[in-house]
Order: sequence, then structure tokens, then C-alpha cells
Amino acid sequence: MPPSPPDDIRDEIRHPEVVVQLTGGDGNAYAILGAVRRALRDAGHGDEVEEFFAEATSGDYDTLLRTCMRWVTID
Repeated sequence: MPPSPPDDIRDEIRHPEVVVQLTGGDGNAYAILGAVRRALRDAGHGDEVEEFFAEATSGDYDTLLRTCMRWVTID
């Protein structure tokens, strides 16, 4: 799984209070998208899910992981 972002990046996480556990789980892109989407909705950010999804699926697997780390705290 991706390493934790450096402190300067962590300060820029869009929703740092939303924590998603990706380690030890399914590394499949669809599973990751689902986990982050569910966490955003559960935290009351359902109105931003479409924007997250569009950004996360705009490139390759690395783009997906970087986008997730920009939007939520990855554990």
C-alpha cells in the first residue's frame, strides 16, 4: 500500500478527519474507490463523491492512490 504522505502534504488533505484503512485489504482499484467513496458519504461529504470519483479515475492506478491520499487520511 502507499506510504503515508509527508507532513506538508498531510496539511493539504481535503478531509483529514475521514480515515480509510487500505492496508491489509483488497488493493483492487474498484475496492479502493468504493472504500473512499463510502467513507466520504458516511462522513457527510456525499456531495463531493462525484468530484472525487472523476479525479480518481482520470489516470492510472498511481493517480488513483495519489488522489485518495489528497482527499482522505489513508491508514
